[in-house]
Amino acid sequence: MELRHLKYFNAVASTLSFSRAAELLHIAQPPLSRQIRQLEELVGAELIDRASRPIALTMAGKFFYEQTVQVLSRLDQIEEGTRRIAKGQQHWFNIGFVPSALYGLLPELIKRFRADLPEIEIGFSEIMTMEQVEALKSGRIDVGFGRLPISDPDIVCETIIEEPLMAVFPLGHPLLKKTKVGLAQLAEEKFILYPARPRPSYADQVLEIFASRGLKPTIVKEANEMQTAIGLVAAGVGVALVPRSVQGLHRADVVYRPLANKGVFSPVIMNFRASDRSALLEKLRATAAHIVQQNMPQDGE
Repeated sequence: MELRHLKYFNAVASTLSFSRAAELLHIAQPPLSRQIRQLEELVGAELIDRASRPIALTMAGKFFYEQTVQVLSRLDQIEEGTRRIAKGQQHWFNIGFVPSALYGLLPELIKRFRADLPEIEIGFSEIMTMEQVEALKSGRIDVGFGRLPISDPDIVCETIIEEPLMAVFPLGHPLLKKTKVGLAQLAEEKFILYPARPRPSYADQVLEIFASRGLKPTIVKEANEMQTAIGLVAAGVGVALVPRSVQGLHRADVVYRPLANKGVFSPVIMNFRASDRSALLEKLRATAAHIVQQNMPQDGE
């Protein structure tokens, strides 16, 4: 399937007329009809009911048209953004992040960064910490936010905050009678670890937290996503450790408890190229430092 197929189909579907679509596309009607037939063969479905007068979209055609409109609209945005950047009217800045970073300061950081620099086109890529190295070096992202330190001389790892971890329990769990719980108590519970892959990851951080205290949790399930892990907790499968900011989800089927152990954190780390001296990166770093400073009293509670 090629881009021309989408454009030709969009013209026919929006006008419900082969002749009118051919006029808009500045081509003859027979080759347009052949292109639509070819598209139908490629997708393996009849998209246009030609027996209808006027022609009509089939159910498959209606679905395909909705998707086509979205794809072509996004392509138009990409073209326009590319032209603005090429003309020097706009700059592009791409941010990579691990999903758990979105529950903390990152949304506020992005909001302020965009507000201060409305002329900047900002892209977002969900990408695990270890994969951010290649993405930074290749230029696919300009900065990454993760939770693991990166050992690479070409990458600077700047810890933004050290976020306390909390235990999450299903409703009615016996340990909820306590205002704080210890890691030793959690090690005796059925434990849900995440993410299962890729590794190394936050999962290895959690295992090291237990191991450094001579503890080994009883892992009954490994989940790929934090939301899945919390859902399994809600279902009574086990308990888990999550960054404190996750409480912002306000789920009614789980309860969070702080840890009795001191110094149990998961850092949020800003990763960027050591050679990067751009004003945009410096602005982002300064904005991050300002937000952390504003929230320091709450983080110290």
